[in-house]
Amino acid sequence: MNELKLVAVTAGLSKPSSTRLLTDRLVSAVTEHVPAGTAVDVRVVELRDLAVDIANNLVSGWPSEALSGALDAVTGADGLIAVTPVFAGSYSGLFKSFFDLVEPDALTGTPVLLAATGGTARHSLVVEHAMRPLFSYLHALTLPTAVFAATDDWGAGADTYGGGLPARITRAGEEFAALVTPAGGDAVPHARRESAPGAGEGEGTGEGAEPEVVPFEQLLAGL
Repeated sequence: MNELKLVAVTAGLSKPSSTRLLTDRLVSAVTEHVPAGTAVDVRVVELRDLAVDIANNLVSGWPSEALSGALDAVTGADGLIAVTPVFAGSYSGLFKSFFDLVEPDALTGTPVLLAATGGTARHSLVVEHAMRPLFSYLHALTLPTAVFAATDDWGAGADTYGGGLPARITRAGEEFAALVTPAGGDAVPHARRESAPGAGEGEGTGEGAEPEVVPFEQLLAGL
C-alpha cells in the first residue's frame, strides 16, 4: 500500500489565523475522502515560522535547514494545498516569496488545491487572477474548484446559500482526494511516478534518445 504525501502551505501571519483554520479544514476534508485503507502523511508548512529564513534566502541564495526541509516537502508532495491571505488585492508577499524559491520545474504535474482568505467576498477572484497564474507558471495541476473564505463566512451570519463555506470545503476536499489518489489504491501517486528513476526513458524517437536541437543559425538559413 502506498502512502500519500499531502503538504499544506499556509501563509497566515497571526495566531490564531483564519488562513490556518481554512488550511486545517481543507486537510481534514481531503483526508476524509481518500479511499479506505489509503495511508496519508500530512505536513503543514507554516510560512510565518519561516519568514526570516525566506528573507535571508532571497538575499544570500542559501536556505536554512528548516527552509530547505520545507521546500523538499513541497516539491516531493503527491498533493499540495496552498492557502494565502489577501494583501492589497493579491497573495501575500510572504506566500509569493516562498514559491519564488521553488525551482520552476519542481512542481510540474503536481496537483494543487488553491484557497485564500480575505476581509470581504469582493476579494474572492484573487484565486483566479493571482494564484492560478502563479501555479500555471510552475506547471502545477490546479484543481478547478478553489475555496475562498471571507470574514463573514466564519460568523453566525454567514451566507448559507448552497451550504456555505462548509459545503465548499467538502466539495473541494472530495474532488482533490479523487485527483491525488490513484485508481486502484496500489498505484504510485503522481508526483513519485513522475520523479521515479527511469521515468520518461524510452520516449522520443528511440530508447533513451535525446531530442535533437537544431542550431538557431541553421533555422535562420532555412528561411
